[in-house]
Amino acid sequence: MAVVGGIAHRLHIFQQHSSSIIKPSSSVISSKFTHSFPLFHNPNNNLLQINNNNNNTSRRNTSSLCSISTPPETTTSGAASGSIVGDLIDYLNESWTHFHATAEAKRQLLDAGFHLLSENDEWNLKPGGRYFFTRNMSCLVAFAIGEKYTVGNGFHVIAAHTDSPCLKLKPKSASSKSNYLMVNVQTYGGGLWHTWFDRDLSVAGRVIVRSGDGSFLHKLVKVKRPLLRVPTLAIHLDRNVNKDGFKPNLETHLNPLLATKHDESSSESKDKSSSKDYHHPLLMQILSDELGCEVDDIASIELNICDTQPSCLGGANDEFIFSGRLDNLASSFCALRALVDSSGSKDLSDEHAIRMVALFDNEEVGSDSIQGAGAPTMFQAMRRIIDCLANSYVREGMFERAIRQSFLGLYKFCLLLHIIGRSFYSFL
Repeated sequence: MAVVGGIAHRLHIFQQHSSSIIKPSSSVISSKFTHSFPLFHNPNNNLLQINNNNNNTSRRNTSSLCSISTPPETTTSGAASGSIVGDLIDYLNESWTHFHATAEAKRQLLDAGFHLLSENDEWNLKPGGRYFFTRNMSCLVAFAIGEKYTVGNGFHVIAAHTDSPCLKLKPKSASSKSNYLMVNVQTYGGGLWHTWFDRDLSVAGRVIVRSGDGSFLHKLVKVKRPLLRVPTLAIHLDRNVNKDGFKPNLETHLNPLLATKHDESSSESKDKSSSKDYHHPLLMQILSDELGCEVDDIASIELNICDTQPSCLGGANDEFIFSGRLDNLASSFCALRALVDSSGSKDLSDEHAIRMVALFDNEEVGSDSIQGAGAPTMFQAMRRIIDCLANSYVREGMFERAIRQSFLGLYKFCLLLHIIGRSFYSFL
């Protein structure tokens, strides 16, 4: 689990400048953190303490996050700056999986007036318009077209990713041992796997459900109550763990407990013949209850193991955000918020470029998927945008010309300073 310092109040990735080339403003994370970071802007270097005088307020309550310094005059967003920390925590708590992160980003864009496109349909775009599309329910590309954009001008892109290291259910997850029901899991990405022990875990992800007319629907599911547990071996059974280190076998020691095997004659012992039967019937029943469908209607599942502990404020002055998945959901949130806050009609009225945010999937495992950064998703979108906005036939080289006038910034929260591990940083 990760900890990050106090978050400043404004996002200015797409700040207006007299030049058509947009440059990140100088910035800081908080008044107590001296290293510059271009996602955040605090002109007065005076981030006030949050909930400092309210000792009775629960740290899990994000509805009363207040007392943030006044936003700079260059900001045109109508959003209250004091809500940004609470909005980030809400986004983290909604985004248990890459699917949920993309769904929440989609909701925010629709609420902000962006138009949803489909890669399968013809696009009708116009200068001043704001659009987005999703791929695989886990990748999203959003863009706002400047009113003064002409074909050949550049794209100003901020990229992040929606996935984080986690445990995933295996395609055949049902297993049992010593009269306990367990689920088989596999590691995803480069995780700190020892942190998954002794935590209140559950499942969330995507389920394919058969509807009444025979068609198939993709639905998101999130079981919020603690459902699973990976217990640590007691110290008297592993006396050398503190000397030799905790070295779990990722294939055998990480499989969580689900329940006691109370009925040998139940459906648990039946022959497994379909894909849904590769999972414990008890787990499938829990999923069907959450989705409001019959177990037989569940055609396939793609689930992550998730920590049920919510993200929250922490520290003596509530100056920290305690949360997992900060890499890279915090960057996804910042990029998305920056685009929304800088894409009002006044912001785009004098803009010559196209402002774009790309949230990719599968970064933690190499990005080589149709929804990952290794796919030509963004370049294909750029070509389509240029084709749509051209008044006539697009001359050869227009796309290449636009690329030469573009920039892309990739933001990673894992590169922040870790105060305990100062020896791992070359600049300290």
